[in-house]
Amino acid sequence: MDLARTEVKKSRQSRTGLARGSAARLGLMAVPVAFFAVFFAYPVAAIVARGLKVGGQWQFGRIADVIGQSDVRHVLWFTTWQALASTALTLLIALPGAYVFARFEFRGKQVLRAAVTVPFVLPTVVVGTAFLALLGRGGLLDEMWGVRLDTTVWAILLAHVFFNYAVVVRTVGGLWSQLDPRQEEAARMLGASRWTAWRTVTLPALGPAVAAASLMVFLFTFTSFGVVQILGGPAYSTLEVEIYRQTAQLLDLSTAAVLTIVQFAAVGLILAVHAWTVRRRESALRLVDAAAVARRPRGAGQWALLGGVVLTVAALILLPLGVLIERSLSGPGGYGFAYFRELTSAEGGAFLVPPIDAVWNSLQYALAATAIALVIGGLAAAALTRKAGRLVRGFDALLMLPLGVSAVTVGFGFLITLDEPPLDLRSTWILVPLAQALVGVPFVVRTMLPVLRAVDGRLREAAAVLGASPLRAWREVDLPMVRRALLIAAGFAFAVSLGEFGATVFIARPDNPTLPVAVARLLGRAGELNYGQAMALSTILMVVCAVSLLLLERLRTDRTTGEF
Repeated sequence: MDLARTEVKKSRQSRTGLARGSAARLGLMAVPVAFFAVFFAYPVAAIVARGLKVGGQWQFGRIADVIGQSDVRHVLWFTTWQALASTALTLLIALPGAYVFARFEFRGKQVLRAAVTVPFVLPTVVVGTAFLALLGRGGLLDEMWGVRLDTTVWAILLAHVFFNYAVVVRTVGGLWSQLDPRQEEAARMLGASRWTAWRTVTLPALGPAVAAASLMVFLFTFTSFGVVQILGGPAYSTLEVEIYRQTAQLLDLSTAAVLTIVQFAAVGLILAVHAWTVRRRESALRLVDAAAVARRPRGAGQWALLGGVVLTVAALILLPLGVLIERSLSGPGGYGFAYFRELTSAEGGAFLVPPIDAVWNSLQYALAATAIALVIGGLAAAALTRKAGRLVRGFDALLMLPLGVSAVTVGFGFLITLDEPPLDLRSTWILVPLAQALVGVPFVVRTMLPVLRAVDGRLREAAAVLGASPLRAWREVDLPMVRRALLIAAGFAFAVSLGEFGATVFIARPDNPTLPVAVARLLGRAGELNYGQAMALSTILMVVCAVSLLLLERLRTDRTTGEF
């Protein structure tokens, strides 16, 4: 009888602990939901409503009218076509790199991994600037061989590969490094060729990761702004560029609202498919320790593959960045730091303050945005740790929306919504970090969530049964295991906050510009001095991002990697 009573008591404690955990999860979701409702959903909805309401009446017929315009259909076609082409080209070039980083151990691997990740966290305006310096009028290839691609689709496609190479390497390579190679070896022992074994064993296992990486690359290129704005010229425009043009230049909020709705629908579909691929990847595989898989290349074929990847990285990534540095040092009187010294002066008229102030502004804003992103993203990741129903899956999708929804719409929405009490923030410094944090939160969640889900849930349940509160269980069980992932998430949030441009271009004050805004403003002004200062600021931003990523690589282990 006593034994039965003890079992009943334990069962009640377990149910109480689990119920308390479910309630705590909903409580954790409350803060991120409120944050996204106020600083994302409200500004976007307000700008769309302002564009589609005339005299208090909704004008939904405007949607068909706008989409029926030939120039809008051309924008939609080019947006989709270039995104598909960029995704295919990125996969073709980056998959060998994913294999090399996953399976090979070689000297300089951490430095090379950081190098391929630098472009991903650079502002798109800097990426466009780098390729303009390489491929544009007066660029390196134009000077040496008369090759100029500044207004062609090829320049845009190559810049997108440059920007998204790390997405494939990290997403696919991260999973590839943990696939058990003995399965493929067993197929070869049974008579399958190397190609057949890879196609029938490894490729299906990599399928969800390849699909997830493809969707993310498609999302980033579908919503491309800075790269197309700088390289595309008037003949090429994506939805995001057209939204900016209609909003900032033509003040046609009605057309901008329709284009925002179209982009929002496309992004929602992409993220829904992406969430499905992530669930497949998490549930369908049995992984091993990546450290036991990676080894030094053996044989001429593997060394040739490693050499080919290194050459690809050098030509595709290091060369544009090197040209960026070269242009920043190439002054009127020869090579030197003339353009960097000019950053300390405000006499050029492009700014109310010396351009160098943008460096300090960006660092302060990025630190504040990182703190916000860690709080919001950390709470969200903790709430998503246990797999649940549609409500939690919808919450997960909500967190990813800022990566695809028009940042231009968000920035302009900030201006027209956050200007009245109790949220009169338009004249305050916090507005920029809030916009940057919206982009940082998805990186925090996607970095921490796989690591949190890898923690044995029975440890949390045991802590709950023993009476530990959810906060104490998190502090005693989860935090020691995810500390490195938390630092990596902070590094990514800091880097992407430094590079945010689409929303910040609307809300950064003239006397407090950020680095990306300063670069874009300098590039928009004629003159060799403005161009040289833009290259100098881009170089500074690139160096800051590179240092941040090198520090992240020292923290990184194969067990502390999330999707990024």
